[in-house]
Amino acid sequence: MSAPRLRLALNRFRQVPVPPSLLPAAQAQARAFHRALPGYQPTPLVPLPALAQALGVGQVWIKDESHRFGLNAFKALGASYAIYRFLKSRAGGAELAPASFLSPQAMAQRPPVTFTTATDGNHGRAVAWTASKLGQKAVIYVPRNTVKARIDALRGEGAEVVVVDGTYDDTVRRAAADAARHGRQVISDTAYEGYTEIPGWIMEGYGTLFEEIDEQFPAGQKPSSVFLQAGVGGLAYAGAAHYARQSVAPRLICVEPLDADCLLESILSANGSASMAKGKQDSIMAGLNCGTPSLLAWPLLRAAVDAFVAVDDDYARDAMRRLASLGVVSGESGAAGLAGVLALLADPAAAAQRPQLGLGPTASVLLISTEGATDPESYARIVGR
Repeated sequence: MSAPRLRLALNRFRQVPVPPSLLPAAQAQARAFHRALPGYQPTPLVPLPALAQALGVGQVWIKDESHRFGLNAFKALGASYAIYRFLKSRAGGAELAPASFLSPQAMAQRPPVTFTTATDGNHGRAVAWTASKLGQKAVIYVPRNTVKARIDALRGEGAEVVVVDGTYDDTVRRAAADAARHGRQVISDTAYEGYTEIPGWIMEGYGTLFEEIDEQFPAGQKPSSVFLQAGVGGLAYAGAAHYARQSVAPRLICVEPLDADCLLESILSANGSASMAKGKQDSIMAGLNCGTPSLLAWPLLRAAVDAFVAVDDDYARDAMRRLASLGVVSGESGAAGLAGVLALLADPAAAAQRPQLGLGPTASVLLISTEGATDPESYARIVGR
């Protein structure tokens, strides 16, 4: 018997409306920060009518994050804002203008900092990029299954790269331990016991992406279903925080790999508490290979997300090829949202739940392509170009 290609769980813990105590502060400060950065511009929101017709839904839109700051992924929104907030807090209230933040001159009168984090690739590159702009060092930790192209990209930003013989979760622990030993500053996008403030700033930074989407949708239109890929849950948290404030919220569906389905395992636990994934965390969706939800993100996801779906890698490959045929270059993790849609529409076991997830002929589906071809060899192998 072949292994299951899809796991689906409707959220029996969902709360409507979401308790105000779970919603983060407004995104205005992060958006103003990003607008002031040199080189900032909103990434494209692309309509895909041919894909909508093929899927049997009303509309499909995709936010293409491969254009973000030239880094081929959305992560700089969080890393830059978190480092900015960290430096402001360390300055004791002294003025630090966003417009002049990304320059070595802004650090000239400040003590040097070595920034560090664990990463599957994109977040670490964003931390290293920000550190390089500031004239500071970065030490980035990656799990053993990280491909050479992503390691080369980290080194291309001037980072020292440490390969850890373990999973992403092992890498998080090693980065934190070494930071304490060597006096480095952790800029992690996952929250764990005793470390929550900076991950919160990172997720606030991601909120800019959804503010842009609101401005880019045609007047009077909005998505009815939003598919959010999830590793530790940072992007999904930002999306949930954004849409849970709206009077008529879209359905929110989190998508993760079968091999790293910590959110699905969490929602299926007896009391909906954060739980470990049971797989090997070795999916081609490398940016989502995370074994434990962020402790800061999970309470909001538990309250706000409608459903959690875990898919195998074949759906991600299919999604990448479909998007490539439409002119959207989306990597393995970037195509995960569409992979979730394809799985839900193809698997007979999900047929009864499709109406509850808004997958019908009038649906307006929003996808986030969180990365471009961050592993070019794999992309060419899968897509065929």
